[in-house]
Amino acid sequence: MAFDKGVTLYTAGTPNGWKANMIIEELKIPYKLHAIKLSDNDQKQEWFLKINPNGRIPAIVDHDEGDLPVFESGAIMIHLAEKDPNGTFLPKDTRKKAEVISWLMFQMGGIGPMQGQANHFVRYAPEKIEYGMKRYTNETKRLYGVIEKHLASGKEWLAADQYTIADMANFAWIAWHDWAGVQIDDMPHLQKWMKRIEERAAIQKAMDIPETSFVKQYENDPQKKQEMIDGAKKFMGSQK
Repeated sequence: MAFDKGVTLYTAGTPNGWKANMIIEELKIPYKLHAIKLSDNDQKQEWFLKINPNGRIPAIVDHDEGDLPVFESGAIMIHLAEKDPNGTFLPKDTRKKAEVISWLMFQMGGIGPMQGQANHFVRYAPEKIEYGMKRYTNETKRLYGVIEKHLASGKEWLAADQYTIADMANFAWIAWHDWAGVQIDDMPHLQKWMKRIEERAAIQKAMDIPETSFVKQYENDPQKKQEMIDGAKKFMGSQK
C-alpha cells in the first residue's frame, strides 16, 4: 500500500470532516493532524487557500505523491481508497466501482446539500422560516427513504455487496439527523445499517477527530446544545 510517508489531514468536527477522517482511519494511513478552527476562519487563511482554493475543509496533502494537495471530501475518499491495492473500500471491478461512486455522489449531490440547508433553517437562521424548514427537512427525509428502500431489498451495504466509502460518506451525514430536525424512527433498515457502521472502531475514532463529536457533546446536555447553536449563529452572522 502506497502510504509510507502518509498525509497531513486538515479537518474539523463536521460530517465532511468526518468523511476524510473515516477513510484515513479505516485504511490505517499514517497522518499528521492539523485541526482547523472554523470559528477563527483558519480555512480562509492564505496558507490554507494554497491547499484548497475554496477555503473549505477537509483537505489533505499526500506526501507519497510529491506533497499532492487533495480537497473536497469525496475526492479525498476516492483518492485514498484507490491507492489501496486490495480495493478494500473501493472495488477494482468496474461495475462494482461504479455502484460505489454512484452512492457516494448520492450523498455529495443530495443528502449533503439538502441536509446542510435543513441544518441552517432549523438551527441557525435568524428567524424561523416555515417554508425553508419544511422544504429541506422533507427533502432530507425523502433521501433517507431512498436508502431505506434500497436496504430493505435485502442489502446489508449500499453498494458492491460490501462496506465501502459510500457507506462511510452517507453515514457521516445521517449520523447527525437530529441536528437537522429529521427523525428516522420509521426506518428500521436504515437504523440497522447505521448501527453496523457506528460499531466499527475506526468510525468511532474518526468522529472524535479533532475533538469529541459534537453529537456526543450535546445529546444529553440541552444547555450545551443551545450554547453550540448560539455559537454557530454568531459565527454565521445570524446573531449578534
